[in-house]
Amino acid sequence: MITRFSVPPLYNCTIHLSKVASNKIPPDKVIKNARILSTYTDRILQNKEIWISKGRIACIKKNNTANKFFKELNIFDAENNILAPGLIDPHMHIESSMMTACAYSEAALLNGTTTIFCDSHEIGNVCDIKGIEWMLEDCRRAPLSIFLTLPSTIPATNSKLETAGGNINYKKASYLFDKWKEIIGLGEKMDFVSVCDGNKYSHQIISESLKRNLPISGHVFGREFVAAYAASGITDTHEAEEKYFTSELLDAGLWIFLRGGNPLTPWNSIKEAIKSLTKLGASSKRVCVCTDDRDADDLFNFGLDWVVRQAIKLGINKKSAVSMASLHPAMRYNIDNEYGALGHSRRADIIQLNNKFEVENTWLGGELVVKNKKVTPLLDYQLSKYRYKYPKKAYKTVTLPKKINLIPKIPNKKFKINTIETNLPGIVTNKKQIIVNSTNKSWKNIIEEYNLCHICVIERHGKTGEIGYGFLKDFNLKFGAVASSVGHDAHNIIVAGKSEIDMKIALDNINKDQGGIIIVNNKKILSKIKLPIAGLLSDKKASEIAKETKIFKKIWKKAGCKIPYMGFNLLPLSVIPNIRLTNKGLVDVNKMKIIKLFE
Repeated sequence: MITRFSVPPLYNCTIHLSKVASNKIPPDKVIKNARILSTYTDRILQNKEIWISKGRIACIKKNNTANKFFKELNIFDAENNILAPGLIDPHMHIESSMMTACAYSEAALLNGTTTIFCDSHEIGNVCDIKGIEWMLEDCRRAPLSIFLTLPSTIPATNSKLETAGGNINYKKASYLFDKWKEIIGLGEKMDFVSVCDGNKYSHQIISESLKRNLPISGHVFGREFVAAYAASGITDTHEAEEKYFTSELLDAGLWIFLRGGNPLTPWNSIKEAIKSLTKLGASSKRVCVCTDDRDADDLFNFGLDWVVRQAIKLGINKKSAVSMASLHPAMRYNIDNEYGALGHSRRADIIQLNNKFEVENTWLGGELVVKNKKVTPLLDYQLSKYRYKYPKKAYKTVTLPKKINLIPKIPNKKFKINTIETNLPGIVTNKKQIIVNSTNKSWKNIIEEYNLCHICVIERHGKTGEIGYGFLKDFNLKFGAVASSVGHDAHNIIVAGKSEIDMKIALDNINKDQGGIIIVNNKKILSKIKLPIAGLLSDKKASEIAKETKIFKKIWKKAGCKIPYMGFNLLPLSVIPNIRLTNKGLVDVNKMKIIKLFE
């Protein structure tokens, strides 16, 4: 079974590797006729070959050296292409791809990503500790090196602002840190306002991480928070979206993960943030690139290799760009003795690049898993036969109240509506107040006049049954309703629409399927993707989910929705400025309090 554990620990094979490197015993395989991209020196080493044994790089030697010492060899000809270390994604969320960890491996390896650091706060918000442990078991089965940065902010805010299924406090965090060796850091600390205010609860989990000398990941907006956030022991962030902000964070001692993604989504902040290097002269030595959130379709088309090419396009040296996606993440998480470079004794996680820096082949632990941009039979067998099966409990996580009104009662007097206005292309939202003069209008008339649509968030964990009501301004939904059980981060059900009947049909389908995303019009389902595992994940293969997602996005666009559906899923995330909607109601994020819908 191909897992990272199939590569023996270094202390068990140093004698063997030293004998291979000194020409005493033959390597298991040789990749010859290669140009080696050294992330240690940012150089291209010409006319080389790599000797691989026990899943590790025994040595790199001058081309055709192995033939001088050994007759029978397993040789792969790189045909003078570049060999580089497998890419390492320092910050991402498996659940955002709506697939399991085993399924995720297919797309990752096709894109040359052999190691990932995932923050599974999505399934943790739904299922607490057991959800995180299910994900860890899934990761252990996956043909990929997967580490976890322990979810740090579950729920993202306190219970007065939203209702989540999980609640990970510092005691639970301590338990998980000590039980699972794959957990090697603390995930993004999203409640940055509370952190900067010195909130005791927020800092308890930080303290548990620092006691174990573990790195702490961040999530922060606003230059005014830099000093206090860095003083709290947090040492990276992926939310740097502007060059001066990014530069200040670097000077304060934080690592920066430049986030690249589909340019049509909010996950492509690299273009501005990278100017701290290209325009302001900052060094790249504490800079990485990452993907963060990807839907299944974008995962194939905009992988970490694409982010590397974007960095090159934006002015970064090619060799440095590869280092930012391999050695730098390995150094950030203190695993560079095993990962991030084609050094002697390192894991044989290798990618072959063409002249466009596109990934042609991928080796994982010395095994060829992608050849000529296609999954090999060896990998396909692993993906099909050894997938982790989530327990039955994971398929029963949506519990809705019996009686649900999806739109609020209209006030009988002159009133103001506090609406949610999106601020594209980013993920920030603004409060837009609308004055409704006539008291005789129906919701239908008001919606048409002010370009609004209904939105509600329904508690789905079987705790309170609360519903938060709101209105989206300029969302531009043309018809029907859209809904999702992926409502970051508490993952209550989010429904938006112009038709209450269609909104109810969308909700009923999500309830029946125990999770999913859906588009309905005139009582007909136009598109949906079932997400039965925790209301977040499909149990299908990555390529199948990608096809479904591609179709869904096309219909989403035809429906007129102004923001991508992954951005829509962020509307309940009450740690992103400035106004959000949870099951408790409208949240003023800057003040961390519930505000009225009508005034």
